[in-house]
Amino acid sequence: MAYLTIQSSHSYKNRVCTPGNNLAFNLQKTTNMKKLFRVAIAVCTLFAFLQPASAQTISADTIKTQLLKDWQRAKEYTIDYLNTMPADKYGARPVDSIRSFAEQMLHLAMGNENLVFVGTGKDKIFNNRNLEKAPGAQSKDSVMYFVTASYDYAINSIRNTDAAKLSERVTRGRLSETRLTWLMKAFEHQTHHRGQCTIIIRLQGIRPPNERLF
Repeated sequence: MAYLTIQSSHSYKNRVCTPGNNLAFNLQKTTNMKKLFRVAIAVCTLFAFLQPASAQTISADTIKTQLLKDWQRAKEYTIDYLNTMPADKYGARPVDSIRSFAEQMLHLAMGNENLVFVGTGKDKIFNNRNLEKAPGAQSKDSVMYFVTASYDYAINSIRNTDAAKLSERVTRGRLSETRLTWLMKAFEHQTHHRGQCTIIIRLQGIRPPNERLF
């Protein structure tokens, strides 16, 4: 801080501090520097106070545990939908151009398998069958089997995947995403198609299951 010291070898008794006088400017700069110093100390103190919270990280094992918890919840929630829809309404569809209830659920099951396969690399269980178009898969019992199996596949595949590998990138076509991202997209996909089934259930005059957020 050069401006904080006035050398004793010089006398300023007869000087007048005018705008053109260097001493006046130096003293003004000293005052400004003190103000800036106080502001800097305040900012650093605030940053130090907030830093521990902002620096917290979530471990890969914690993420894996949460994935398993959410997939188990999603499985139970979807089974509620399957049980709510009467067996003779599984072919119901709002209009001819969209999937029936059974087809929506079978499409959900295929998405579970295909996306989780990319995310984990675990062997598929449906042998690439197009379930939603398979005539023998449209009954309530068949849909229940395939959907439940797809969730079990997802849960077991995630459970048997090393959490440290969730950050690895996997490329499919033009997409290159982490394993965690593929698993999150799988979860988003099943949520979307279960939500579409809500409308089909309501059109039958039936109230769908309540939300299971946790």
